[in-house]
Amino acid sequence: MPPATPLLDTVSSPADTRSLSIPQLRQLADELRAETIDAVSQTGGHLGAGLGVVELTVALHHVYETPRDILIWDVGHQAYPHKILTGRRDRIRTLRQGGGLSGFTKRSESEYDPFGAAHAATSISAALGFAAARDAKGEDNKVVAVIGDGSMSAGMAYEAMNNAGGNKQLTVILNDNDMSIAPPVGGMSAYFARLVSGGGYQSIRNLGKSVAKAFPRPMREAARKAEEYARGMVTGGTFFEELGFYYVGPIDGHDMDALVHVLQNARKIDDKPVLVHVVTHKGKGYAPAENAADKYHGVVKFDVVTGQQAKPAQAGAPQYTKVFAQELIKQAERDPKIVAITAAMPSGTGLDLFGQKFPDRCFDVGIAEQHAVTFAAGLAADGMKPFCALYSTFLQRGYDQVVHDVAIQGLPVRFAIDRAGLVGADGATHAGSFDIGYLGALPGMVLMAPSDEAELAQAIATAAAIDDRPSAFRYPRGEGTGAQIPLLAAPFEVGKGRIVREGTAVAILSFGTRLGEALKAADQLAARGLSATVADARFAKPLDLDMLLRLAREHEALITVEEGAVGGFGSFVLHALAEHGALDRGLRVRTLTLPDIFQDHDKPEAMYALAGLDADGIVRAALSALGVDNASTAGRRA
Repeated sequence: MPPATPLLDTVSSPADTRSLSIPQLRQLADELRAETIDAVSQTGGHLGAGLGVVELTVALHHVYETPRDILIWDVGHQAYPHKILTGRRDRIRTLRQGGGLSGFTKRSESEYDPFGAAHAATSISAALGFAAARDAKGEDNKVVAVIGDGSMSAGMAYEAMNNAGGNKQLTVILNDNDMSIAPPVGGMSAYFARLVSGGGYQSIRNLGKSVAKAFPRPMREAARKAEEYARGMVTGGTFFEELGFYYVGPIDGHDMDALVHVLQNARKIDDKPVLVHVVTHKGKGYAPAENAADKYHGVVKFDVVTGQQAKPAQAGAPQYTKVFAQELIKQAERDPKIVAITAAMPSGTGLDLFGQKFPDRCFDVGIAEQHAVTFAAGLAADGMKPFCALYSTFLQRGYDQVVHDVAIQGLPVRFAIDRAGLVGADGATHAGSFDIGYLGALPGMVLMAPSDEAELAQAIATAAAIDDRPSAFRYPRGEGTGAQIPLLAAPFEVGKGRIVREGTAVAILSFGTRLGEALKAADQLAARGLSATVADARFAKPLDLDMLLRLAREHEALITVEEGAVGGFGSFVLHALAEHGALDRGLRVRTLTLPDIFQDHDKPEAMYALAGLDADGIVRAALSALGVDNASTAGRRA
């Protein structure tokens, strides 16, 4: 029997899927899964989530008239198959590379990405906005939001669903790929889902409503509750019904026939918003992913046949995240009041190691950063020593709680801020760009940025010792420098930096792990006959005023360097210099920050070079401040 004609080659847009039969859609899904696996094997990225929604992706684009109908994916980890079907197949092997496709949905990339995403629980709110805009314009297109069960642990999802209850033309697809919140699926469940979403059931239901209108009000209400209760017994949807949604499911998210028919029926329901509960399996259809504990959530390049991931080059220095975990464990062994909190990122923050050692003192609150911060505040208020470990980009989601529940009350919550600075392939949505500014603005906050892993150990010890106010320390993704970590790190003196290298002409004041590049820059300046002092600030708040004013007095120029946005450490330094009159004496200052743009994904070294935060960029800033021609430095004093 001849092989089936490849279908994926004939699909250049979702419109090409709408004339296909159910068997053809199954074939297309198989080919789409194989293409996704092959592409990610060459680029790395998020694999398991995408494999889990291949059939759902095909069915959605088959049933809905995208891009006229709005399809919004939550987070975007699962959007690679969607990208392939929507005209980006020819670029899919540029995923997460400089100049290539984003690893998430992105408005500027395609009309099929109506809303960009990379953080959890935004899809329903955004979809409701599209639905309201559609209604205001008198249009009739459909709006669909796809959200995972993990994202449903975020309060924002429920805020949106509560607000969406009155919207008649909105569909939410709950992609349940981890923990089932209803009984296991099967043929009977799919049958009931098709039954209750179908036209026959709808007609009977509407007839029943019209008949019930003739009843006295108490009887009408009893009939409504009986109908919802009966359907809830079958489908488990009572909770969503109470939020104002018409619940359908759970259905098997890999059964193309069930998916297509249920989505077609859901598309026709127009008297209230619909929630379709779809159960999928992360990593579906690729045995190495299915058998892996993490379902190949995020992978580096790998061999398609074996699933073996490329081994990274043997590193000589540990990852900052692992150093944080190991040092926090050391502190917790000495102090039983130390506890740790994470928001659905135990392995990403290293707290899985802490949890193995202290299972009763480690709390994963789910994708709920607001709750994580206030939960930590409650712990601190009752005498515990909470370390709240969050990525910088995710701490943004809990900022009101940092202000209102922690800072105003002066509670000693310790914020361990991972992924500070640029993060490479994850791009702007995950960059830790803003925490220096938004935390440094808060009265009473202690804000540290260690320059290497040994200093990170000291920052942790410092935070553990501070018991009268909140504190935070930030550190980047990736490897340390190989610095020797003491058996038990001693705390810093709060608000005190250090001089690393003495010079005369220009002072380079570094906050964070750009210190190594600052030292390289000093070497380059020395080769040009220019002597540079290099200082490690350690603290953005409180600043080391004694050291800062000394640098201002003894040098012609001062360069600040930080892995953060405009409005952070450099701004604090300028404010302090102005307050103390140091700028009146002609000191020339340059503040090196991340550029005032959202930088696209690329290799970290390329991103830092573009930002001017590598050694060459620091040298250029120093020469500019000194008024020296970059081509020649003859005659400058050493």
